[in-house]
Amino acid sequence: MDTGENGRRSDEERSGQNLRGRVVTPHGVIEDGVVSVVADRIAEVRPARRDDDGTPRSGVIVPGYVDIHCHGGGGASFTSGAADEIAAAADHHLRRGTTSVVAGLVTDTSDRMLAAVGAAADAADRDVIAGVFVEGPFLSTSRCGAQDPEHLRAPDTGFTRELIDAARGHLVAMTLAPELPGALDVIDLLHGSGVTASVGHTSCDATTADAALRRGRARGVTGLATHLFNGMPPLHHRAPGPVAAALTAAADLDARVELIVDGTHLDDATARLVTTLLPAGQTVLISDAMAAAGMPDGTYRLGPQDVQVADGVAKLVIDGEPISIAGSTIHLADAVRRLVSHAGADLTAAVTAATRTPAAVLHAAREAAAPIGCLVRGARADLLRLDDDLRVRQVMRRGGWVA
Repeated sequence: MDTGENGRRSDEERSGQNLRGRVVTPHGVIEDGVVSVVADRIAEVRPARRDDDGTPRSGVIVPGYVDIHCHGGGGASFTSGAADEIAAAADHHLRRGTTSVVAGLVTDTSDRMLAAVGAAADAADRDVIAGVFVEGPFLSTSRCGAQDPEHLRAPDTGFTRELIDAARGHLVAMTLAPELPGALDVIDLLHGSGVTASVGHTSCDATTADAALRRGRARGVTGLATHLFNGMPPLHHRAPGPVAAALTAAADLDARVELIVDGTHLDDATARLVTTLLPAGQTVLISDAMAAAGMPDGTYRLGPQDVQVADGVAKLVIDGEPISIAGSTIHLADAVRRLVSHAGADLTAAVTAATRTPAAVLHAAREAAAPIGCLVRGARADLLRLDDDLRVRQVMRRGGWVA
């Protein structure tokens, strides 16, 4: 992605610039703070001083958002395997505040999944996207949601290895149903390859989910629950299921949970419950956006299937009838804003859930040249200027303004 006009930084950007406003750090909000950027790194984060009087204050300054589960946007899809669509979808989300986006792929034929993973890996090599997230194909037929049931299959370490190899080190996570025969072998292979195994699209009970989520603990691997509450049995006091297991494992710091805070996938009170109960750093906001994000209502594609969008809600279409929810049409910035304004979450907690925590998933098994997802000295200069309503006004990536 270009940083600045034609990819060239201005003299001001090379020599450094100071940004002043309400600064959201990992430790809280500096009400009048300054972030100094030199080249592509953050040089300093501090309270404003008297000699900063010439630097105008401007809104809220937060790290660039990190979306580890996104299928597309702006009419383009990561699932298509087309380089131009991958670039267009990534750019669409970048200009709306997501400075690191992981391409989410869905269940399809083996050949198409491998091709899509390879195309996404090529894009990751070019720094267009931050990695690859594969949702399926080892999912429950009764909880597959918008995943195509025709292409679901039993867990297979051989095919998993093919996906890992096709990703060339860029595979971040894979969603699977742990109750399926052979799923634990796949989880062990993923963990051994530096990939997060994520429990989702599952009909399993609490015991099975708990074992899968904590299976990597001995290796220092933190589990993940794919879009908690969605694609799994509801929480019940006599059948707690994967929801209770995920919340308990997250409370013990053995897992993290994804949330889609769009007012459709979750009631705002549910989002508030989770973010209130769990320790900081265990909740990951995701968009789960598909091609219709930022687009008008209409018919779009999610992998091999048609999705109909009406009033901003995406649903799978079967025989002309909308059935289950099929991803979202939001951007991660929308989720942050809603979590604060509708669910009443603390600003620092909401920003952390969209930045530092997903960055921890992204870099769980790989060393980053510079940290992302936090405003600290030495971190990559990915940051946003927000207005007082938390709407994105400016986007900086690698020290250059892109929007």
